[in-house]
Amino acid sequence: MTRLVYFAWVRERIGKGEEEIDLPASVVTVADLLNHLKTLGEEYETALQYPEVIRVALDMEHVEHDEPIGAAREIGIFPPMTGG
Repeated sequence: MTRLVYFAWVRERIGKGEEEIDLPASVVTVADLLNHLKTLGEEYETALQYPEVIRVALDMEHVEHDEPIGAAREIGIFPPMTGG
């Protein structure tokens, strides 16, 4: 099982802050994960409709979408971040 944690408007659109899921063997990279999540329902598809702006952290370390998920225990999914 992999723990997914959703932040800000990603959380609001999906309707939950976190969940634990079994990832299929075909999910190898962060991009694979985002594509897989979009198949789980309309709320996921809406939240992740623009995957190029989504930021992802594997075990609290931000990574690019081509990064292998490997044995990550927690995956954080964020909207774009801005500073102020």
